[in-house]
Amino acid sequence: MRNFYSYDGKLRILPPDNRIKKGIMLPFSKSISNRVLIIRALSGSSLPVLRVSDCDDSRVVEEALRDMPEVIDVKAAGTAMRFLTAMLSAMAGETHVITGTERMRNRPIGVLVDALRSIGAEIDYEQQEGYPPLRITGKRLVGGRVTLRGNVSSQYISALLMIGPTLQDGLVLELTGGIISRPYIDMTLALMCGFGAKAYWLSESEIRVEAQPYVFTPDYTIESDWSAASYWYEMVALCGGSEAMVALPGLWPDSIQGDSVVRELFADLGVGTTFDERRAYVFKTGHVVRRFERDMNDCPDLAQTVVVTCCMLGVPFRIGGLQTLRIKETDRLAALQNELLKLGFVVGVDGDHTLYWEGEMSAVAGHPQDVVIDTYDDHRMAMAFAPVALKRGCIIINNPEVVDKSYPDFWYWLFVAGFKLAQL
Repeated sequence: MRNFYSYDGKLRILPPDNRIKKGIMLPFSKSISNRVLIIRALSGSSLPVLRVSDCDDSRVVEEALRDMPEVIDVKAAGTAMRFLTAMLSAMAGETHVITGTERMRNRPIGVLVDALRSIGAEIDYEQQEGYPPLRITGKRLVGGRVTLRGNVSSQYISALLMIGPTLQDGLVLELTGGIISRPYIDMTLALMCGFGAKAYWLSESEIRVEAQPYVFTPDYTIESDWSAASYWYEMVALCGGSEAMVALPGLWPDSIQGDSVVRELFADLGVGTTFDERRAYVFKTGHVVRRFERDMNDCPDLAQTVVVTCCMLGVPFRIGGLQTLRIKETDRLAALQNELLKLGFVVGVDGDHTLYWEGEMSAVAGHPQDVVIDTYDDHRMAMAFAPVALKRGCIIINNPEVVDKSYPDFWYWLFVAGFKLAQL
């Protein structure tokens, strides 16, 4: 089904004529897929990974591991950059250059490189100090104790943890200060242990990974992606009436994905969730809080969806824990401010970690038929703003092809749900 409905340029989105009541397919979890692919490579197995995500980010990892070219171009895939940097450092006898898009070459990676160098990795910067591209000469790393700030991207932490079983002395990772995105770290540990590793928290701030090889088995069931589900929660929240409902196969309540917290976030925004053995059912409840306040330190990838939903429902909010959004595919804090202002919402930023809206509106908002949302090469901007059509009657998205990064069939399933799509 991939690219059955593929668009570039500008995409006009009109809402469905009827209430949304559909079964919707989600991609398999990108976060789980990428970790399982790396673990398989570190195990030395050639067995296939079943149900791997078909998004751009996972395909980049899969192709790099299959072909192992001298120059590995991860494009805009931040997860691939971090995970492959650590993995290649631990692969003795191989030398590779890893690079990406211009934006990727301006996303810092010095924290991870310094940590890897501290356990013996041989990594050189090809251009700017602290940034890709990197030249990596793999070797058997000794391992030992590594100290890392807990408020860095959890992808740095996961990258180090996953190579832990291959290190001669294993790994003790000490995280100082506050820890952000802890559920992603716990996901990594759960997956590692699922493939034979011994990895566990020693304390609130220390993790031990023993030097014990992975044992890869191909029958692991990769869940559907809870981050992708968030956009359907948004659509149910913004849909008029009380009968909106979507069924989302492959989601279950005891998920290892941190973004499964989306069902709790949207419980405050008028959306409920029930489960059977195979799927989640997402429906309107009518209960919407008067004000939304939350620290999203553990789930920053949901911020765009929640922020746009709050604005469109007219719910003032204050959302903290967003410090990592400055260094994502774009500066997501600035991008949200810019694009919501086009719709009339004056959103503020407190420091580099909090977004808020107190109900202030601007008189410069464009006519619904004319507003064009820029996506900044960021898949989540496109998908978070697409449901706005339900409230405004129309929205135009620039560069809609960016959804391929995580949910390549998003526009197809929007069409199935009854939205009218037209490339301009």
